[in-house]
Amino acid sequence: MKIYPAFLSFLFITIFISPSVSDHCNAQDKKVLLKIKKALGNPYLLASWDPKTDCCDWYCLECHPNTHRVVSLTLFSDDRLTGQIPPEVGDLPYLETLLFRHLPNLNGTIQPAIAKLKNLKMLRLSWTNLSGPVPNFLSQLKNLTYLDLSFNNLSGSIPSSLSTLPNLEDLHLDRNKLTGTIPESFGMFPRKNLYLFILSHNKLSGTIPASLANMDFNTIDLSRNLLEGDPSVLFGPNKTTFEIDLSRNMFQFGLSKVQFPKSLARLDLNHNKITGSIPAGLTDLELQFMNVSYNRLCGQIPVGGRLQSFDYSTYFHNRCLCGAPLDTCK
Repeated sequence: MKIYPAFLSFLFITIFISPSVSDHCNAQDKKVLLKIKKALGNPYLLASWDPKTDCCDWYCLECHPNTHRVVSLTLFSDDRLTGQIPPEVGDLPYLETLLFRHLPNLNGTIQPAIAKLKNLKMLRLSWTNLSGPVPNFLSQLKNLTYLDLSFNNLSGSIPSSLSTLPNLEDLHLDRNKLTGTIPESFGMFPRKNLYLFILSHNKLSGTIPASLANMDFNTIDLSRNLLEGDPSVLFGPNKTTFEIDLSRNMFQFGLSKVQFPKSLARLDLNHNKITGSIPAGLTDLELQFMNVSYNRLCGQIPVGGRLQSFDYSTYFHNRCLCGAPLDTCK
C-alpha cells in the first residue's frame, strides 16, 4: 500500500503534536499545583493531579475558559489531608476562589501568602483545625466579596481593617474562639447592605457599636457570645433585614419601643435580660420564627399577625408575660 506524504504529516501531527496542543494548562500554574500536592502529602483527593495530563481537567480545579489560567482551587471533605495551607497557593495569581473546607487535619495559621491573591473574590477556610488570629492582611484582598473563616480555632480580636474591604458582601467569623469587641469600624463598610454578618459562637464582649446603625444587613447572627448593653441600633423601620439572632448573650434593654424592619421574618432574642413588653408592631410582620423566651418581659402578648401561631416555648420563662399562647392575663 502506498502511503502518501500528506497522510504521514497528519499522522505525525496526531501522535506528536496533539497531546501538547490539548494541554491547555498554564505551565507555571501546573508547576505550582504539583508543589501544593506534594506539600499536602499527595492526598488521595488529588489523585487526578497527574503531571502527564492537562491540569484544567484535574479534580478540585477550574480554569478560565479563554486564558486557561487556574481561577478556582477548592479542596474539601478529606480527613486524610494533613498539614498546613501551602504557601504556594499565593503563586496562583489568577485565583478568584480559594476553598479549604471540611478538612479536620488542616492546621497551622492562615497562610500569609494568600495576601498575594489580588484577584480573589471568595475565600472560604472553614471546618478545619486552623488556629491563630484573623490576620490583618486579609484587608489587602480588595476584590473579596465572600469571607468565611467559620468552624475553626481562631482566637484573638477581630481586625478593624476588614471594614476597608470595598466589595465585601458576606462575612462569616462564627464558631471560633474570638474575643474582644465588635470593631466600631464595622459600621463603615463601603457596602452598607452586607448580606450575611455572622459572628456567633465566639467569646465576643462589650456593647454593639453605635456605628452599626449605618448598616443594613440581610442576616445578623451574634448569638452565643458575651455581648451586653442595648443592640437597638440593629433594628429600624427603614432597614431590609430578614433575620436577627441575638440569643444567648447578656443584652439588657427595653423591647417596648423598638421599631422592627417590615422585612423581618426571623427574630431570636432568647436567653438575655430584655425588659418591657412585646411591641404591637410585631403583629404587622410576616414572622416565620420568633423566640423571646428566658428574658424579663412583662404584659400581654399582642393579638394579631403570627404571634399566636407560635407555641408557649416562644414566650416562656419571662417575668410576667400573659395571653395566648400563654395563660390568660389576670
